[in-house]
Amino acid sequence: MLQRRTVLRRAAALVAGVGLAGPAAAQPAGTTVIWSGFPAGGLGDQVTRPLIDRLRGTYPATLVLDSKPGAGARIAVDFVKRAGADGNTLLQTPSSPMTLYPHLYKKLSYDPLADFAAVTPLVEYCFSFTAGPGLPPEVKTVADYLAWARANPTQANYGIPAAGSALHFAGMLLARARGQDLKSVPYRGGGPLLQDLLGGQVPVSFNVVSEVAPHVKAGRLRALALTSAQRWPGLDTVPTFAEQGYKDIVFTEWLGWFAPARTPAEQVARLNAAVRDAMAGPEMVELVQKLGLRARSASPAEFAAMVKADLERWGPVVKASGFTADE
Repeated sequence: MLQRRTVLRRAAALVAGVGLAGPAAAQPAGTTVIWSGFPAGGLGDQVTRPLIDRLRGTYPATLVLDSKPGAGARIAVDFVKRAGADGNTLLQTPSSPMTLYPHLYKKLSYDPLADFAAVTPLVEYCFSFTAGPGLPPEVKTVADYLAWARANPTQANYGIPAAGSALHFAGMLLARARGQDLKSVPYRGGGPLLQDLLGGQVPVSFNVVSEVAPHVKAGRLRALALTSAQRWPGLDTVPTFAEQGYKDIVFTEWLGWFAPARTPAEQVARLNAAVRDAMAGPEMVELVQKLGLRARSASPAEFAAMVKADLERWGPVVKASGFTADE
């Protein structure tokens, strides 16, 4: 009799397990790795690691952030594209690899629309056209800088975090707007660029606002203009490019998560909802404000539409510049 009861209990447990298999299969199991194409310690880390802490216990999988830096994030993007569509592999990326690179590289190993499922945006950020001690203190506006550049053509350059970035094209648009020659000086990331700007080795540069805001507030740097459509929280005394007459230099970038194409829609939707709830919590709201960012909330369909719109917007800009990236 005891043996018979044991068999019945095991059979009941098996039936229960089968009954639960359908819903459980709709969610990733174990660990989900979020891959970044940039080294640890950057802006993405500062947002995502606290976000992962907030998601613990509200999303079935254990989320971890890792990186595959190199080739302007293309290595990581291609890696996630080729991963299994089981929800266990995600991509974290700023917008440029998905919206700008397709216009820059003649041979790109991925299609941002066909090869990925848009999961969720996290934050957006704008950029500052910033002057350091290498520029005379009387230069306080974009017009002042261009006048100085005309008078000092051998020093008429601007630093950028990377060639072919959105900031590279911002400089090109600025030069084209006034018919001037301005030379871009590409760096290997925002950190080295900021150090040279503070040291006076480069007179002006385009930087993420959050990187330069503390130095602007301390008087070590001067923000001449912002790329956002409206003034940015935390630097609301700094005018935008549009306010100063440069209507084409209006853009922000976003940071978002993607999954490989064909990842089940229910997995994407559940992670999107979990992230949106976490980002609306007081801890993340405070962190985003502290970093000088803006939270972005959108459904997967809305985020996919954002990607498509930004991809289409950059096309004419890149084509008009005639610039192509080196392979």
